Amino acid sequence: MEFDWVLARDEVTAVSVREPRDGVGVAWPAWLAADTVARIESAGVPEPWAHQAEFADALFRGSHAMICTATGSGKTLGYLMPVLAACVDGTVGSEATSSRRRLTRSRHTAIYLAPTKALAHDQARAAAELGPASWRISTLDGDSDEAERRFARDHASYVLTNPDMLHFSVLPNHQRWSRLLGSLRYIVIDEAHRYQGVFGAHVAQVIRRLRRLAAMYGAEPIVALSSATAPNAAEFAASLAGVDEVTIVEEDTSPAGRRTVALWRPADSLRGDTAFLLSSLSDEGRQTIAFVPSRQGAELVSLAAQELAKDPARIASYRGGYLAIDRRGLEAALHSGELGGLASTNALELGVDIAGMDAVLVSGYPGKLASFWQQAGRAGRRGQDALVVLLGREDPLDVYLLEHPELVFDAPVEAAILHPENPRVLGPHLAAAAQERPLTIEDARWFGPTIGALLDTLATQGVLRNRAGRYFWTRPDRAVDYINLRSIGERPLDIIERDTGRVVGMVDVGAADRTVHPGAVYLHQGESFLVESLDEEDHQAIVVAGRPRYYTQPQESFDIQILGTTDSRPLGRTTIHRGDVRLDSQVLAYLRRDEVTHEVWDTTTLELPRRQMITQAVWWTVPPGLLGRLGWDELQVGAAAHAMEHTAIGLLPALAPCDRWDIGGVSTALHPDTGVATIFVHDGMTGGSGFAYRGYDVAELWLRATLDRLTRCPCADGCPACVVSPKCGNQNQVLNKADATELLALLLDQPLP
Repeated sequence: MEFDWVLARDEVTAVSVREPRDGVGVAWPAWLAADTVARIESAGVPEPWAHQAEFADALFRGSHAMICTATGSGKTLGYLMPVLAACVDGTVGSEATSSRRRLTRSRHTAIYLAPTKALAHDQARAAAELGPASWRISTLDGDSDEAERRFARDHASYVLTNPDMLHFSVLPNHQRWSRLLGSLRYIVIDEAHRYQGVFGAHVAQVIRRLRRLAAMYGAEPIVALSSATAPNAAEFAASLAGVDEVTIVEEDTSPAGRRTVALWRPADSLRGDTAFLLSSLSDEGRQTIAFVPSRQGAELVSLAAQELAKDPARIASYRGGYLAIDRRGLEAALHSGELGGLASTNALELGVDIAGMDAVLVSGYPGKLASFWQQAGRAGRRGQDALVVLLGREDPLDVYLLEHPELVFDAPVEAAILHPENPRVLGPHLAAAAQERPLTIEDARWFGPTIGALLDTLATQGVLRNRAGRYFWTRPDRAVDYINLRSIGERPLDIIERDTGRVVGMVDVGAADRTVHPGAVYLHQGESFLVESLDEEDHQAIVVAGRPRYYTQPQESFDIQILGTTDSRPLGRTTIHRGDVRLDSQVLAYLRRDEVTHEVWDTTTLELPRRQMITQAVWWTVPPGLLGRLGWDELQVGAAAHAMEHTAIGLLPALAPCDRWDIGGVSTALHPDTGVATIFVHDGMTGGSGFAYRGYDVAELWLRATLDRLTRCPCADGCPACVVSPKCGNQNQVLNKADATELLALLLDQPLP
């Protein structure tokens, strides 16, 4: 086997091999023009796979449809066939117009939505290869200049964009886009499974607003969705698109080479082992991507791999925050083979259709099986043998999976969570829709049956004005500017090099305190900078080039207040609750850590503002009588609760479609709202994302798994595999594993082993 030297290593704990399979080809659809077929065949596609043809035909016949097959199975061609037929050849399989029929229908258009700029640009390249030279294709995103935006608006028949551009630019100015909207035949929603939680709820409302305006201009577009497999695919797709029924195509009939998946317990460190494999595989000519959870981690893995590699120039890093010209250059180098190794955040998990990757390294379990298999799917893109290595972190979930490999190899992926009817999301989008066109109760067709009560509430609040059952936006500013789809809040900050004036990157306002505070080390494509100042009012951080031998890590404090309890129920000797909370956080200081040994050099205090966020949480309490029996003081109770919180957060992703970075926690020996010791686990996004609420639903399984991890971990006093958390705001101080184990066993009324 080609990768025997990897599989023979002692670090490998389990291996699963998917044997090669042949593809099932079928004839081209009869409705596809001969010239279009010829162009596709000349691009190297002799025939469609059966699932591609099934998906294409469902769309052509007028059904909303979603294709759920593996990465690399050719989902793109499935939706491009009917798009080409409509936009290039003018051929459609059913009438799809609203009651406001256009006087003429001489042409058809399509809009493609991607969660990343890179994916939209990559799909534009794929479309251009299959369409005629005269096909007017346009990408539309924040990097587009005025001429490109004008071409998309006035001439293009296939516009590839993202939900943010639709929300902020197209829909509020729909009169200028009436040509595109009035002839809209297809809406393509690629990588639909990415639209979950609060972000997904926002995107679902953007799609409803798009379909409403298209209908106003005379079109009734068909929705095509592409997604990773989910057990609730039909329900999720209908909820995201805002339609009643979606046809699901999920049998993958494409060919596949042998793929070997190995689980790896690092002998040195996660970062060191990832860099070793990345450099070694690259050196032997295996094009390899290492997926690393954080931006800083991707940069550090890239630097370490470059130091180990025979040809350091063939290894680079890729992450969000890079400028457009940098992203395009890296993507082109991957396509050409100039790059042999890449350390990337999940910005490349779905961003580019990378063909021919020999190996994928997943540096730490990404939190969800769907994400893991999405990343793994980058390997073996041309049917050749491929290797996937999942390197485990020292945290409760990764250790648990290394001990139970069947949960990786054999378990079904998670259900997709989406709540577009969340009034915190729907209300602001109703205001935006009212500004686009006054709302009436008949718009329940698009926004659901709760619209009546919400419209009355918005009118009472003065957000909208009710004039004889028509609801108007009456303010001079734009309603969309009060909505941020990604819960960031404001436009990103520019990171500017002081000596040259060069913008080296961008960072979200919400992450600025943690990443570009004064004194922070900021890494960008192998370059390192020291942050000199942070000015949020001017939306900029000033940095100077430097090469310190340390990196920085923020220290934060958190307070939490219960705003309302939605549900409560008994669990063992405790009571578990869920509801709304307000989280107050502040970055207090930062640590300088050695780049090689990770030892702490020193601590520097900071004076930064407190941040507030309203979100959802699940929490449980410690009855006073139980503490009386234990006889612990407040410090001992706090240390036990803190350790329990860390382990619980680490294991919730085993039961909810999230990772530990989507959630957070606060624990206290005496909380003012409950009057007793309380452990909170909260969503990390404003308004909540459903993960903490899921924890309430599975609380018995979740907390028993937490107790199991605490009791089975062989360490004496706590380690990253149980109670030590990489995201702890106070650097894992005041933790007691033994007391956490005893306390949780008492709460669950379970005997200790």
